[in-house]
Amino acid sequence: MRIAHVTDCYLPRMGGIEMQVHDLALQQRKAGHDVQVITRTAPGAAGEDPDGPTVHRVPGLVDGVPGVSMRLALGRLLTDGQFDVVHAHASLLSPLVWNAGALASAAGLPTVLTMHSVPPPGVLLRAVGTTAGWTRWKVRWTAVSQVAAKPLRYMVSGQEVAVLGNGVDADAWTLPAYPTNPDELTIVSVMRLAQRKRPMPLLRTLAAIRRQVPAHVRVRAIIMGEGPRRADMERALRSRGMDRWVSLPGNCSREQIRDIYRTADVYLAPAKLESFGIAALEARSAGLPVIAMSCGGVREFVRHGVEGFLVDSDAEMATVTAKLLTSPTQLRTIREHNASTVPEMTWDHMLQRSMAHYARAATIAGTVLPSMPTRRLPPEEAPERSAHPGLLPAAGSADDAAGRLL
Repeated sequence: MRIAHVTDCYLPRMGGIEMQVHDLALQQRKAGHDVQVITRTAPGAAGEDPDGPTVHRVPGLVDGVPGVSMRLALGRLLTDGQFDVVHAHASLLSPLVWNAGALASAAGLPTVLTMHSVPPPGVLLRAVGTTAGWTRWKVRWTAVSQVAAKPLRYMVSGQEVAVLGNGVDADAWTLPAYPTNPDELTIVSVMRLAQRKRPMPLLRTLAAIRRQVPAHVRVRAIIMGEGPRRADMERALRSRGMDRWVSLPGNCSREQIRDIYRTADVYLAPAKLESFGIAALEARSAGLPVIAMSCGGVREFVRHGVEGFLVDSDAEMATVTAKLLTSPTQLRTIREHNASTVPEMTWDHMLQRSMAHYARAATIAGTVLPSMPTRRLPPEEAPERSAHPGLLPAAGSADDAAGRLL
């Protein structure tokens, strides 16, 4: 199958959408599909990844407005018959994606549009969606979580919005068991250091945790990532004397993150407008208990008291974290569960889910996608860890039937 992924943001820019689109494209290529990416993100100095998908970098915005050159380039790519399906990855401010949705819908090209952020609900957004014609598009609307799907359903009133979550290579994140040292505890988090992710409140939460953990216990915290609030965080850490035990190593590769997770004890996800939380899913796959806000998309893969805890405030996050860090038996129980239980969002499962939505998009567009033989994992590639009962689709389900497209 010939698949076009359309995203305003892509590598070399780092972020959740960027990495998720890249990983999905790689997984689909491994399954035998012809996959290309269309983006308005400029290339990096190192050039394109030779092992990655073909990338079309179209002209961007002119004074913040989609330029004619962008629309023309996008139109040429989407309407010349070189793709069987379009998968567009949106946040609210995604001019390339919204233009792609309009063009692909008008051309009768099967299109899945996935919302990766949490749109704020409101009458104005519904008016915007109606004015833009979103409710008339013949596309398959999806969102990465129920949290992101709810406001999108309001925006595209009358259209069905399904959940198509992100994927994770759970086996790649599997780490050997690490014996917890009750006298030295490590808290980790990975985020873009931007207001939306709430890095400054995280510092206050860490300070509260430190006060609630016995003074003789050494606590350290590592916040990985970069962003516009870094300088503010550095000043705050120095002024509060927290720079002795809280570090900001900046952007880290996946290998570096895994190395840090090897000796970590708990992962914190402080964002309240978290549409999914791919970094939290990776930490959970590595065996770390995840403590996150209950209002975010992390609840798609973290159950309270099982894979971690869901809290309603920063104060509760601090209290629950301190209690968990000082309860070795409970900490070990959650770690062992996470390390031995595969989350639902493995790539093999999510590829089937994607194909099911592509087939649904073709039905909406009034066409049929080319079929491909089912991809079967050889025994040596099959995951050894057991899946949590009830999470994977039962035989005969829509997800299972979509396997024939892989």
